[in-house]
Amino acid sequence: MEQEQRAECDLLVVGGGINGAGIARDAAGRGLRVVLAEKDDLAAWTSSSSTKLVHGGLRYLEHYEFGLVRKSLAEREVLLRNAPHIVWPLRFLIPHDPSMRPVWMIRAGLFLYDHLARREILPGSRTVDLRRHPAGEPLKAHWRAGIMYSDGWVDDARLVVLNALDAHERGARVITRTTCVQARREGGIWRARLQPEGGAAFEVQARVLVNAAGPWAAQFLRDNVGRAEVRLLRLVKGSHIVVRRLFDHPYAYIFQNPDKRIVFAIPFEQDFTLIGTTDVEVHGDPGAAKIDATEIDYLCAMANRYFSRQVAPSDVVWSYAGVRPLLDDGADASAITRDYKLELDSAGAPLLSVWGGKITTYRALAEEAVDMLARPLNVTARGWTAAAPLPGGDLGTEIAASGSPMQDFEQFCMRQQQRWPRLPPALLNRYARAYGTRMARLIGDASEPSDLGTEIAPGLFEAEVNYLVEHEWARTAEDVLWRRSKLGLHLPADSASRLACWLSRQATTRREATGAGVPA
Repeated sequence: MEQEQRAECDLLVVGGGINGAGIARDAAGRGLRVVLAEKDDLAAWTSSSSTKLVHGGLRYLEHYEFGLVRKSLAEREVLLRNAPHIVWPLRFLIPHDPSMRPVWMIRAGLFLYDHLARREILPGSRTVDLRRHPAGEPLKAHWRAGIMYSDGWVDDARLVVLNALDAHERGARVITRTTCVQARREGGIWRARLQPEGGAAFEVQARVLVNAAGPWAAQFLRDNVGRAEVRLLRLVKGSHIVVRRLFDHPYAYIFQNPDKRIVFAIPFEQDFTLIGTTDVEVHGDPGAAKIDATEIDYLCAMANRYFSRQVAPSDVVWSYAGVRPLLDDGADASAITRDYKLELDSAGAPLLSVWGGKITTYRALAEEAVDMLARPLNVTARGWTAAAPLPGGDLGTEIAASGSPMQDFEQFCMRQQQRWPRLPPALLNRYARAYGTRMARLIGDASEPSDLGTEIAPGLFEAEVNYLVEHEWARTAEDVLWRRSKLGLHLPADSASRLACWLSRQATTRREATGAGVPA
């Protein structure tokens, strides 16, 4: 019998969502030996199911969470600079409803929003006449005035993958579809047993254990670490619907509703509108949470309150739900704080648990987490991620940077079309958005579409899928079509099955080439 596989590291991070990937990246960049274990695919759950906004959280001001908003606004600027390919500015319109929040309150809130943190990239807020502004055209005629402000949009699942990729390139070992089934303190270290999907279990010895399991964080401590008492989390489901495009301009909307909640309507994937979100408390397995008919009806009704073009449940072309693990502060589900708490247990080998949080503040959370572990790990290197582009975000290596991430990205796209004139412009723009400067590694020596290999589905070539499998941990059709991209919205219905067959054949070929899994 072969000796069981073992690994040693400084940091074992359990959870491949945005917080786990961010912590792994920060730690690896400070020279620590890191293992990141995720039981499913990267960003398989909450971190691919957000409203996809990089924002300060305008509505949090109503709950006096000024510190959270300030931190979020500062991080918004950091992300716009460091990931200009997957994060970009978005202007939001708030149609003014005199029966809801008074206009002075909205203006006061937006004044704070504009000035709580240093703002260099995005324009400030202003009032608009909806009878003259393009954003007023899709709205019902009685919406006459509004206020416009700035935030950002993010490809949330790719943000996770790029953090994991940077961690990997800095020395971290990233293991997907591998469950940490048990972790115990022993002799001043953690001994963790990891179970890969379809493979043999192995042991990891770690100086520190990081619990970044998101909605499963409390359950992980109880069931896998053996902690009798754990912090209470409120699991709140946020659901979204996607319909065919409701407007032809680039602006997004934030709608105030009679229940005092807000709903966003956002341009999505060129041809669609994303509407969300809800706040519904979840009990039971977070992985089983799905959008229900009541939520779909609610989101349609809230959109119909504002838009001239009415939508019905039958118009929904895609929907998704994510479960947010929020700190239990006793508030109503929609008012629970989105701030995070890092809890360090130093009674033996350190255990750091991540509670709560939001995608916008993940980098600050990760930096703070590694700072907390600096003493027990004897780390002297300081935080470094604030000025470090994510993979593909280093546009200045190919163009003369202007200081404006948006202008730089447009210039970068023009440069790619000059570089590969025989490749379709729409394909190059999609590659630029998804991969930034890394698109050159994907395209390689190709000069025309046939050089990219088999076209597995319209616009999806063999070269891209191979890149995602070899460099971004993609294994299934869902990984490729719904997390590494949103091509599932655009492709024919049989594309997933065709891609799955292709991936299966390729996996078999790789196993045979290496001898792995081949019977003696």
